[in-house]
Amino acid sequence: MTDTPWEPPLAGSELEHLVGALERLRTTFRWKADDLDTAGLQARVGASTLTLGGLLKHLAFAEDMLFTDKLTGEPIGDPWQSEWAGLDEVPEDWEFTSAAGDPPDRLYAYWDGAVQRSRRRLQNALTRGGLDQLVDISGPDGRHASLRRLLCDLIEEYGRHTGHADLLREAVDGRTGEDPPPGWTPVSGTV
Repeated sequence: MTDTPWEPPLAGSELEHLVGALERLRTTFRWKADDLDTAGLQARVGASTLTLGGLLKHLAFAEDMLFTDKLTGEPIGDPWQSEWAGLDEVPEDWEFTSAAGDPPDRLYAYWDGAVQRSRRRLQNALTRGGLDQLVDISGPDGRHASLRRLLCDLIEEYGRHTGHADLLREAVDGRTGEDPPPGWTPVSGTV
């Protein structure tokens, strides 16, 4: 076993490269958000309202939404349904703003749990039909997206927000770097 298991293969299949790219981004993001208290997870940079806590919750929600509703059409379920209990309508960007009221252990649990569920759901979907299979979500013309498209969308989402996490974490305590150090494992959360 390598001490950098998140590193994508040098010469793998399309699937190995896509999943490898996603896993590398997930790991880098988690490293950037790891081992922070409430103040660290709520820190902001400049005029932006983004926080690492908000990003943890947003990416957890994105993982669950993509690999439930968009993949199969199934409802997203908990923990999100419980979060929305009592709301007439879920406000846009609620995951970013509501994270300020969540303690660090809950934010880490949201993300860690969503990633575990996503890995399992993706593997099940791949077993059923590979990257070319059509998923539930469709465009205005009725054409359905492929599983490949969902995977690429999640890679794009992580790419954008891992860049945000770079800036936020550096502002919190100076942590910089492209990848976690060899042998890194999360300090906080349920992983």
